[in-house]
Amino acid sequence: MPAFAGMTDGESALRPAGISRRLLLGGALALSGCSVLPQRPAIRQTQWPLTIPRPAMLPPNPHGPILLVSDLRAAAGLERRGLQTIQPDGSLHVSFYEQWAVPPAEAISSQLRQWIAGSGLFAAVLAPGSRMTADLVLEGELMALQATPSRHAASASLAMVLLDQRAGKDRVRLQQTFTTRAPLAKADATTIVRAERAALAEAFTAIQAALHPFA
Repeated sequence: MPAFAGMTDGESALRPAGISRRLLLGGALALSGCSVLPQRPAIRQTQWPLTIPRPAMLPPNPHGPILLVSDLRAAAGLERRGLQTIQPDGSLHVSFYEQWAVPPAEAISSQLRQWIAGSGLFAAVLAPGSRMTADLVLEGELMALQATPSRHAASASLAMVLLDQRAGKDRVRLQQTFTTRAPLAKADATTIVRAERAALAEAFTAIQAALHPFA
């Protein structure tokens, strides 16, 4: 068959190959453009403060003993900051995106000192490292702080021991586990945090009542 007008035989043989390369390149670019998916927004971690304010603060009792509140230990798993939820099958879910601002046992230790200091029972409430000599020492462990949406409840559990140091040796005056619950209307993080704070407030109230005979 004759070549196109104005073309040599070599040009007519090369032209289709050049067109094919351009078409293939354009098709590849088009396909690569179609494969780009919209990026999802990054999910940020929320840091929840663990604060338990008292309804009222009373002045210290000048005639009361001096109490040292030791830092609470954390039971296994409670050193993590993620909110903990009991699933319907009984498994424990620890959230990565919803967390306490500091480890729970650390925050609860500080809040418990402030709560007892405002009770008006003691002359002073000390933290570890104080140079004052304490008459009584309150030690404990955070056993549980979790939500159970299937039961519409949040719970807290603190195991506490009160030691009397005034006789020259430690004497156990109180040994009790305080387990409290608060209603949980929904399973979202805001509601869980509010319910767990309420459960801790109930536990603090019970601990204060248990300390009253020794003040």
